[in-house]
Amino acid sequence: MRLYDSMSQQKKEFIPRDNNHVTMYFCGPTVYNYVHVGNARPYIISMVAKRYFESLGWSVTLVENITDVDDRIIQKGLREGRGFQEVAAEFAQAYIEDTNKLGLGRPTKEPLATEHIQEIIDLIANLLEHNYAYTANSDVYFDVDAYENYGKLSKQQVDEMRHGARIDVQDAKEDPLDFALWKGAKPDEPSWDSPWGPGRPGWHIECSAMCLKYLGDNFDIHGGGRDLIFPHHENEVAQAEGAGHNFARFWMHNGMLNLKNEKMSKSEGNILTLRDILEKYRPEVLITALIGSHYRSPLEFSDELLKEAELQVDRLRNLFRSLSSIAYENNSTLSAANTMNDENFEAKILSKLDQHHKAFDKAMSDDLNTAAALGEIFALVREINASLGSEPFSQKLAIKISTELTSMCHILGLDAVAIVEEIIPDDVLAMAKERQQARVAKDFTRADALRDEISEYGYEVRDVAGGFKIVATH
Repeated sequence: MRLYDSMSQQKKEFIPRDNNHVTMYFCGPTVYNYVHVGNARPYIISMVAKRYFESLGWSVTLVENITDVDDRIIQKGLREGRGFQEVAAEFAQAYIEDTNKLGLGRPTKEPLATEHIQEIIDLIANLLEHNYAYTANSDVYFDVDAYENYGKLSKQQVDEMRHGARIDVQDAKEDPLDFALWKGAKPDEPSWDSPWGPGRPGWHIECSAMCLKYLGDNFDIHGGGRDLIFPHHENEVAQAEGAGHNFARFWMHNGMLNLKNEKMSKSEGNILTLRDILEKYRPEVLITALIGSHYRSPLEFSDELLKEAELQVDRLRNLFRSLSSIAYENNSTLSAANTMNDENFEAKILSKLDQHHKAFDKAMSDDLNTAAALGEIFALVREINASLGSEPFSQKLAIKISTELTSMCHILGLDAVAIVEEIIPDDVLAMAKERQQARVAKDFTRADALRDEISEYGYEVRDVAGGFKIVATH
């Protein structure tokens, strides 16, 4: 297993710090509005990484924060005449609802910044004690000059960063590169007590504090969008190391989504919300579109991309339906199919299945190359489809293909594609339920009549343990 590390700018062998336990931290959203689809990319990447590591037999602790106090949250509350807590709670809930629709599960922990004020204060106190920070009035700033490795993540020189930088007239910091660890209280803004007076945390300090609390020193992976490398992640490193901690061993940064060759972001006013996209496209379509390129690559996001992903998803889903149909044929048909089945053909298909599954695993082990892994799935779909209808597929073979495809789809977050759902008309379902009641009452004449009526609709009702199953025959 090899991962690209943004710090060293090379692929390195990945071995978890704690034997078979992976520790990861991904930066989550600042909740002042509905999250845009660009926020979905790191979320999907983190959850796919979690699923892949779990497929290797490793346990995973994935922490993704929610920033619930921030200038934008406060300003939105002031404009709308409500408290920052109400704004943050509304959009944090919306974020969870929208990402839940993706069907990927939740991170292990999703801590809120406001729940970790004490940890933040303790970290700032540590930096002050070790002369990496200074107070200015009621603010506390990180002293960039005191930390000699500043710029090592973003590969920038301090002097070059300082050139052209300005200090805001409202700031009391000594250097334009110094950044706020603690912001002194201002009228109409939330504040907490601290040794330096009432105030609230700066943005960068919350992530350092929560990484260290939940994952400890030398945790395995820190992830997020490339736009966070500087200043956010650069400052995280400085804060943690300045306080005497070893920070992330690997840095994963995903490429940005682009709309009409412009970066998608709230600050640019160039937004497609995740909520809007999921009203128009199924979650598995969006996931397919976003994992169809390597996570480190920028991605041109468009309706054309989504429509192509939709066609791919439909082809994959239709194969699952065909395999399900073979797997659930009645025993006499299965028996005939098994008798007719060409052993050489079956061996050929199993060989292809093994070949594509191994290539899938190789792609995922090479820096989570979901694009290549997805390509192996669709190559297998094309080969299986080319044989369906002209070659005899046994029940055993259909189940084997379906099982392995389902396993690969699960890792990529495409579980929904593997679930074969037939939408049964209400009338047919009502008749099937009535037939079940008739059988319980031993009214077999009525049960048989209902079975025949159901058959006229193009469905077959089958008795199974605990109830019945309806299968389309049209």
